[in-house]
Amino acid sequence: MNSLSSELQLIHSEIRECTKCELHKSRTKAVPGEGPYDAKIMFVGEGPGQNEDEQGRPFVGAAGKFLTELLESIGLKRSEVFITNIVKCRPPNNRAPRKSEMETCNPYLESQIRLINPRIICALGTPAITTLIGDEYSASRFHGKPLTKGEVTILPMYHPAAALYDASLKETISHDFKILKQLSENRETLNPSTPKNSEPSGKTQTLEKWA
Repeated sequence: MNSLSSELQLIHSEIRECTKCELHKSRTKAVPGEGPYDAKIMFVGEGPGQNEDEQGRPFVGAAGKFLTELLESIGLKRSEVFITNIVKCRPPNNRAPRKSEMETCNPYLESQIRLINPRIICALGTPAITTLIGDEYSASRFHGKPLTKGEVTILPMYHPAAALYDASLKETISHDFKILKQLSENRETLNPSTPKNSEPSGKTQTLEKWA
């Protein structure tokens, strides 16, 4: 085990014992994240759901199954990427994390990014996008449009859970994963055009949370 992986394990141990915000009071298990310590691609979602809270692992429910399928569609294995969330504990009733909770937890994410040093960070859903890029960005407006921040490319995407509430978004998300494939292969020519049905229906609060 090298020093980087040791330091990352230490951060994850701190996350599992963390009591810095109110979310620790209702959690079953904290969810630090998982993947190689030197992963070239990192996925950052919003926060754990019920399945993640029970197992202590990220993206193990229906959205996680879809994420695995999306990875496989572009020739990647889940074991090759690092997966985590903005907040590491499940918000009660799957509500959106509060700003104070995200700010409290953000140093953990910053440490993970610093230690893993990924080439590409996929921000899944608006909470992750605004945290990593800025409040003026959202999934519905900027999905599939890579931005450079320092030496890292950040690719905003819809959260895979959005497709569970609006099936029309599956095509859009699949298209954005093709852009990820192009980025990961260092292709010079990108085609960030998206299908016409890329806008969410906005019919439910649950979907709006991811968009």
